Amino acid sequence: MPEPEQQENYLLETRNLKVHFPVYGGIFRRKTGKVYAVDGVSMRVAAGKTVGLVGESGCGKTTVGRAILRLYELSGGEVIFEGKNISGLPESELRPLRRNMQMVFQDPFESLDARQTVGDILEEPLIIHGIGSPSARRSEAENLLLRVGMPESAITRFPHEFSGGQRQRIGIARAIALKPRLIICDEPVSALDVSIQSQILNLLLDLQSEMNLTYLFIAHDLAVVKHISDHIAVMYLGKIVEYTDADTIYQKPLHPYTRALISAIPVPDPSVRNKKTVLYGDVPSSLNPPSGCRFHTRCPVAFDRCSKEEPELLSVSGTEGEEHLVACHLVNS
Repeated sequence: MPEPEQQENYLLETRNLKVHFPVYGGIFRRKTGKVYAVDGVSMRVAAGKTVGLVGESGCGKTTVGRAILRLYELSGGEVIFEGKNISGLPESELRPLRRNMQMVFQDPFESLDARQTVGDILEEPLIIHGIGSPSARRSEAENLLLRVGMPESAITRFPHEFSGGQRQRIGIARAIALKPRLIICDEPVSALDVSIQSQILNLLLDLQSEMNLTYLFIAHDLAVVKHISDHIAVMYLGKIVEYTDADTIYQKPLHPYTRALISAIPVPDPSVRNKKTVLYGDVPSSLNPPSGCRFHTRCPVAFDRCSKEEPELLSVSGTEGEEHLVACHLVNS
């Protein structure tokens, strides 16, 4: 991405972020290759804003989120948080920063300890960071429950006693317990009913307004992402192929992959005939990604150059005052 004019306005930045997982095989378990889960992702998230990260399953979205929090070690690139490069920090220096970087997971049942009461779950981050007395922590846990629309009585109950939507509210309460600046939302509504999804999204928006939170919202559903995001980054096989503001990406998508994703969104009007872009073939393996543009094996408008030369993520003319970046030879030629 081009350098921002006012770097200090960006809470989070990734520069050429790479996460490669080794693959071992044979009798002696020797390294036989590597999975290019994330292979050069650069993006920025402004303070108090939401960037949606979308793409098909297996494209590396979740890996990006976990790498930012240093839950996965980086194979290359940098993560800049609050103007500080945290890529190579030791755990002792990372821990204080983690107060300001939290995560809401996709599956609230798996991410909540079934052996702990809700009160214990919410108090745990406060205990780890040495915040408050036991009575103050219990009071804060009750306040957190009320803040996410749960009754105080939930504090003595266990996660299995709640519905999926209620468990996700508890997960959100845990994420905001330390009053962070950044929250990575890893498909937080994909496992919920549609009616519950809107409630959780509205809760996230309300909390963002109240606490000036910054979100990286990871999802595969473009309709959901549009509802909550200021900007959207579209990812394919470990790379970002298009980035711009939410309105532009729906009204004027430029990359063929983005167009295909947009055309697949259901239109709630039977009289409207939406022309769909059908993608043929399977997503290539990230163990052995295609040469050139990684999308060329499924692209309906690919030409000879696409299979030989990897396109750069370049700026094109977009909405006034907004960046529109696209990695496509056809668009940038």
